[in-house]
Formats: sequence, C-alpha cells, structure tokens
Amino acid sequence: MKKQKNSQASFQAGVDYIGVGVGALILNGKGEFLLTLRGQKAKNERGKWEIPGGQVEFGETFAQAIQREVKEELNVELEVGELLTLTDHLLPEEKQHWVAPTFFCKIKSGKLKIMEPEKCDELRWVTLEEALKMPLSVVTRHDLEVWKKSGFY
Repeated sequence: MKKQKNSQASFQAGVDYIGVGVGALILNGKGEFLLTLRGQKAKNERGKWEIPGGQVEFGETFAQAIQREVKEELNVELEVGELLTLTDHLLPEEKQHWVAPTFFCKIKSGKLKIMEPEKCDELRWVTLEEALKMPLSVVTRHDLEVWKKSGFY
C-alpha cells in the first residue's frame, strides 16, 4: 500500500478549502478611497478593480493580515478601524470560495507604491459614485453597496 503525503502545501485556500481574505477600505479624508486594478498573476478576478487586501495567514488576526498585506503590496502602514461587512465571495466559474471581512482603514505612514506589479496594474483614488461605474471584483461591489446603503460615506 502506497503512503499518501499529508502536506498542506499541496492544498490551496479558496479552492481546496474555504479561504479567508481581508479587505481594507482605505479612506483619504477627501471623500475618496483607494482601489487597485488586479493584474494577470492575481489569484482571481483579473482585470477587476478592488479594495486592497489579501489572504489571512494561520495565527494572524484580521487587522494583522490587512496591515501585512497592504505593506507588502502598497508600501504603506495602516490604521485598521471598524468592520464594514462580511462577504461570501463565491466564484463558481473559477471554482473558488472565500469569506471576506472588509474594514475601514486609513494610511498612518508611507508613500503609496505598487510593490507587486505582477498582481497589481494600477492604483486610483475614487469616489463611491465613480467606483460603482467601474468593473469591480465581487467583494468590492458588495462592500460598496453595503457602504452606500449605510449612509456613512
């Protein structure tokens, strides 16, 4: 009888099991927030605009994951605020399933710079009205609709 390897490295979050990804709705105090354009090496929804964020690693809090991901991707330190919403991020066409909490955030320090150009093609500060006319990721569209209905934008 052949032994099977028991390696977590062979399993992918969101594909082989439900993944957890966090989002940062980064506000700038001018009525705008930051969107990034997903590049060709992004895990899913390439070519869509999204709120920055990424996958939660084992042992991290949501806040720690947001801070790490945004520092790695955009070169800035964040202050993480309140939870906006939690989204079931279902992508049947890509055979992926994620759960995604999104938090209000603001930049504490650093200068915005794309650090992973293969995953992110562009950054843009936009208003809610501008964003809702753009091709958005599933989670970002949901987040913005929740934010709009809340009346706190």
